[in-house]
Amino acid sequence: MPYRKIEPEKLSQSVTRQIESLILQGILRPGERLPAERDLAERLGVSRPSLREAVAELQSSGLLTSRAGSGIFVADVLGSAFSPALIRLFGTHDQAVFDYLAFRRDLEGLAAERAAVMASDTDLKVIATIFARMETANTKRNGTGEAQLDAEFHMAIIEASHNVIMLHMMRAMFDLLREGVFYNRRIMFQQRTTRGALLDQHRAINEALQSRDPAGARAAIISHLNFVETALAAQRRADRNEIVAQLRFEHEKQRQ
Repeated sequence: MPYRKIEPEKLSQSVTRQIESLILQGILRPGERLPAERDLAERLGVSRPSLREAVAELQSSGLLTSRAGSGIFVADVLGSAFSPALIRLFGTHDQAVFDYLAFRRDLEGLAAERAAVMASDTDLKVIATIFARMETANTKRNGTGEAQLDAEFHMAIIEASHNVIMLHMMRAMFDLLREGVFYNRRIMFQQRTTRGALLDQHRAINEALQSRDPAGARAAIISHLNFVETALAAQRRADRNEIVAQLRFEHEKQRQ
C-alpha cells in the first residue's frame, strides 16, 4: 500500500522552511543580518534550542553564515554566480556590455509583461513610489541618486513578476551593474536631455504597469533599453575619438 503514517513536523523544521522561503522569495537578501536569537525566537514563537537547531541546519546547507561577534547573516549565495576571473573579463570587453543589455532587454521585457498580470496592488504601489522618487531626484541633478533609483525601479519590476528564478538571476546581474562591471550608470545621467528622456521612458513603463497592459509594459522596457544601448554606443565612439584626438594633439605639439 502506498501510504505512510503522518508524522508531526519538528518545530526546527518549520523554522528552517520559513527562513528558506524568505531567502527564496528574495525577502531576506545576501549579507542581511538575522535578528538576535532571543528576538527571532520570540517572533517565530519557538524555543531558542529549536531555533538553534534550524540555524545550524541552514548553516550546514550554506544558506546562513555566522560572523564572530556580529551574528548570523544570510550567505552571499549570489556572489558565486560568476567567478572573479569572469567578472574581470566582463569589465574589460565591450561585447559583454552589449550582450548584457540584450539579456536585460529579453528578460526584463518578459518580467514587465508578467508583472502587468501577476503583480499585486501593493507591488504596483511600490513601483509607483519609486518612480515618484525618480521624478523628485530628476529636479536635483543628482546623477548618483538617479542611478540608484533606476536600479531599484527595475528590480521592483522583477520582484513584481513573482518568478523566483528570474529574481535571483537578475539580482546577481544588477549587483555587477551596481559595482560598475558592465557600465557606470551615472554616465547616462550626465546630460540634461538624456536625463529627461530616461525619466520619460520610466514614466511610460510605470504607466503601462499601472494600467496592467502586458504588451505596453514589454514594449516600453524594450524601447528604454534600446535607448540605453544607443547612448552607450555613442559614448564609446566619443571616448575612442577623444583618444585619437589627444594623440594627434600631442603629436602636433612635438612638431612645433
